[in-house]
Amino acid sequence: MHSNDFEEAFSQFLARREYDEAESCLFAMVRTSFAAGWRAAGGDPPKEERLFQLLDFSKEEEGRP
Repeated sequence: MHSNDFEEAFSQFLARREYDEAESCLFAMVRTSFAAGWRAAGGDPPKEERLFQLLDFSKEEEGRP
């Protein structure tokens, strides 16, 4: 078990925008790898579709329209 300091630091790390971007890239790599295996096993290729969309609220936070 980790200390409370470690858990707090890890929680702050997970809350960062950089973590979200890295996690999105990792998810895309895993999905692409799974799709390649699926096709190699004879499955139909997946249809291209948007799975998620990242929203940028930074302009609203800065008071810009």
